[in-house]
Amino acid sequence: MFKNLLVYRLAPEWSGDLMALEDGLAKARFVPCGATQPMALGWVSPRGDAHGALVDSIGGQWILKLMVERKVLPGAVVKRRTEELATRIEQETGRKPGKKQTKELKEQVVLELLPMAFTKQAATTVWIDPQAGFLLVDASSPGKADEVITALVKAADGLAVLPLHTAMSAGAAMTDWLATGEPPAMFTIDRDCELKSADEMKSVVRYARHPLDIEEVRQHIADGKLPTKLALTWEARVSLLLTDTMQLKKLQFLDVVFEGHKPGKEEAFDADVAIATTELARLIPDLIEALGGEQAPGSAPAPSVATPAPTPAAAGAAVSEPAPWD
Repeated sequence: MFKNLLVYRLAPEWSGDLMALEDGLAKARFVPCGATQPMALGWVSPRGDAHGALVDSIGGQWILKLMVERKVLPGAVVKRRTEELATRIEQETGRKPGKKQTKELKEQVVLELLPMAFTKQAATTVWIDPQAGFLLVDASSPGKADEVITALVKAADGLAVLPLHTAMSAGAAMTDWLATGEPPAMFTIDRDCELKSADEMKSVVRYARHPLDIEEVRQHIADGKLPTKLALTWEARVSLLLTDTMQLKKLQFLDVVFEGHKPGKEEAFDADVAIATTELARLIPDLIEALGGEQAPGSAPAPSVATPAPTPAAAGAAVSEPAPWD
């Protein structure tokens, strides 16, 4: 049901009225891109029904889905067509177009090509837990989550979304867990990890399917490399990759979660939502507790885990930093 999650706190003044939210989203229902429209976004039925409800309430948990459609225009095609027009103008006038005219030509080319462009759609699931006051977005990056939250705040009257603050940062907590070999209660450390140095080298060491309770990992931490990703399992029921910005990635519900659940085809969506939200509604408070508990913005942070000053990375230990979209 969910692959990634970013967790936010709903502002307490929001009334959380289901029908009011449905009405607000209905005003921003998804409509595909027009001929010269580069992007369109709007809300669709989370069940996939063409004219279904835009907010699905299952067991008191609300599920929404934002659809984003973008026209795909390869940059090389736009550049080639712009150059063709610029060359034609130069041949006709004997004068090469300047920067301003070239920019106008490029805009003209985009409008010319948009009606012929392919479209690409991507949907993002949103989960609202009105009882606990959480908003959770199934997005792989904060940028994508921001796009969803902006659309939701615009559609839902009175809704405000706040960052979730914990007493200890996820990065500091993961450093402590790896250095001491003592994960928090309810969690076990798995076999995947990424460590990154804080110096100008930004060197990275990754472990995949490798034991992490070894001296080599502790030495990397002593040398100044800090964990940015760490694989964990919660109560032998849900595995995840926790990042230093408290993103939950690669969520996977283990077989024990599905024991005794054999829904029919029509019940599959409800069952998936119920299982996922039931498990995660317990996991998230445990994770917040593992990070020292929730903290009001502006409060004094918990003491950071002490680590030795960084030293240059050992030769051959680092790999290149991944691209931001990986």
